[in-house]
Amino acid sequence: MKKIAIIVGSILLIIIIGMLSMHGNERNTEVTKERTKVGFLYNGTIDDKGWGQSHYEGINKSAKELNLAITYKENVPFDDTCMSVMQEMIDGGCEIIICNSFNYGDYIIQVAKENPEIKFFHATGVQIDKNVSTYFGRIYQMRYLSGIVAGMQTESNSIGYVAAYPISEVNRGINAFTLGVQSVNPDAVVNVVYTESWTDYNANADAAKLLCDEYNVDILTMHCDTVAPLDIAEEQGIWSIGYNMDNSSDYPNSFLTAAVWNWEAFYTPQLLECLQGKFKSEQYWEGVETGIISLSPLTTNVKDGIQDVLKEKEQELYNGTFDVFYGPIVDMEGNIRINEGENMPDDAMLNSFDWYVKGVYVHD
Repeated sequence: MKKIAIIVGSILLIIIIGMLSMHGNERNTEVTKERTKVGFLYNGTIDDKGWGQSHYEGINKSAKELNLAITYKENVPFDDTCMSVMQEMIDGGCEIIICNSFNYGDYIIQVAKENPEIKFFHATGVQIDKNVSTYFGRIYQMRYLSGIVAGMQTESNSIGYVAAYPISEVNRGINAFTLGVQSVNPDAVVNVVYTESWTDYNANADAAKLLCDEYNVDILTMHCDTVAPLDIAEEQGIWSIGYNMDNSSDYPNSFLTAAVWNWEAFYTPQLLECLQGKFKSEQYWEGVETGIISLSPLTTNVKDGIQDVLKEKEQELYNGTFDVFYGPIVDMEGNIRINEGENMPDDAMLNSFDWYVKGVYVHD
């Protein structure tokens, strides 16, 4: 009888542990008992190995915790179509709408005014309203760190940067990356080509090829939503620094590191507050301390010694003793843009970053 009792007890214990492990990621609160519908608009696809996929994976991790039903639409254009998509989602029972591109801004505001009971979250946006919040992360912090890697890795002292649009978000990243480069290698320069597209693979590939052919770059990095620059780097036999996700396994011969997103670090706490009726109309701009951003592990392609330099600067970012845009900082013409001992204000970084630091060269 003792043996049977022990066996039965063991089986029960295994079942309980299994049930706990199955539900360990769920937040069992009053507001998560009922499933909440969320609509998500993507400017690209959910399997792009970049911007879209990083959001897709993040929101689905949050969905498991918060009992969310996610409805999504890929490749939604930046015109009246996106308003129709949002309205269809709302008519289908979605209580929260999320859009993942800057270019949806004006359309979100219009739909939000027509649906005051619905809550909207706009990634990389700049316009808020009573029921609209914008959100982003201080990815420029990780771009600075990746710039250190590039500055110490380069042999030609010419680094290529494929960029989508010359807007504050992108310019901020270019400048942060270049400051990181020049902090360890003042002789290195960053050559930039704009593509006027987030998702056009061919445009991003052509820009990467141009940088390789005309400017002798030996490292390619990017601010776009395709992996075209990574593909070109692998083909050309040069190094690459990624964005959005860690794609090191796909590029074993060229990949160094990447500035990556961990969107669940934002979605889970913010959507939980939303479900609790605590929605706040704010411009969320979160830094490394929240976990929303990180630098992917350095690959074995990275030179010896870089990791040590990186760790020291990364720790300064985490504990707040270092700020990327802390003066003195001069622009390409030698003008002082940020005075010694001063920080660049958040509003200026978010909305009026229309200049480049020393070491940046923009090409047509």
